[in-house]
Amino acid sequence: MKAYLVKRFLQMIPTLLGITLVTFLMMQLAPGNPAALKLQMAGQGQVAGDAMSQEIVRQTRELYGLDKPIPVQYLLWLKRIVTFDFGQSYKDHRDVWEKIAERLPITIQINVISIFLIYLVSIPCGIYSAVRPGTLRDRSLTLLFFFLYSLPNFWVAVLLIMLLGGGDFFNVFPIYGISSIGAENLPFGPWLLDRLWHLVLPVFCLTYGGLAYLSRLARAEMLEVVREDYVRTARAKGLSERIVVFKHAFRNALLPIVTLLAFLLPALFGGSVIIESIFSIPGMGQLGFEAVLSRDYPVIMALTTISALLTLVGLLFSDILYATLDPRIKLE
Repeated sequence: MKAYLVKRFLQMIPTLLGITLVTFLMMQLAPGNPAALKLQMAGQGQVAGDAMSQEIVRQTRELYGLDKPIPVQYLLWLKRIVTFDFGQSYKDHRDVWEKIAERLPITIQINVISIFLIYLVSIPCGIYSAVRPGTLRDRSLTLLFFFLYSLPNFWVAVLLIMLLGGGDFFNVFPIYGISSIGAENLPFGPWLLDRLWHLVLPVFCLTYGGLAYLSRLARAEMLEVVREDYVRTARAKGLSERIVVFKHAFRNALLPIVTLLAFLLPALFGGSVIIESIFSIPGMGQLGFEAVLSRDYPVIMALTTISALLTLVGLLFSDILYATLDPRIKLE
């Protein structure tokens, strides 16, 4: 196990470097110039070729280090991220870590609730459908989950706003932000209820698609496992159906589901651009979207690098869980 972990850690280094290099080159190839865009947002540079405007652009490029050759820019940036120093934002000159720390708790709250609900509901539904295939309830669940999986979340979000957010019918749930105005002055109980009430619609939009997918995946894996010889042998030995299903079948059916755990860490960090934008949630997804629009390279590179690192760590964690669930897998 130790040799395998060392080998995987050594493999993560060139993989992470390759991801940072590709992302950096994509940022350089993207149209637009952060210095010129910042000047335009400030309301200057209206006349093309204006000497003062060109001088401001030159000074801005020099300030941000954009006047240096691209390889030098990449090496300087790579030198900083070794110590997790992502610099300052081009947009408002705030530390990138400060902006991430401000948005990250909100995204984690939403995604933790969503992931918990997905696994809480989907796996029992998948197991129930697998042990009773072809029944009316199995077909009903299959139809329901396929219907949910086919619905795009941005369309569902707009529909829910129209139906339950005061659009055309009922005004039941708030549709803006994660807390009411002045909620920070409330006691913990009312504050928690207010926060949960604001999160109902966003969490539903983030949950139903993953719930439908994971439920069908759990059902398919369980159907394959319950037909194996060792499951029939366990039943022939007189073991109860609960022990046969959960101790013998479900443990082996977990292996493909464990693979999805590798993407939970970057999902917790990255957030959802579409849902956070629709419901005006100041999370990581909205931060990344705003950074792309403003060509805020330090923020974009920070988000990409951390997401890539979390993905690699998640894959390593999934491999370790493989060995825990199935002793036949020898990591060495």
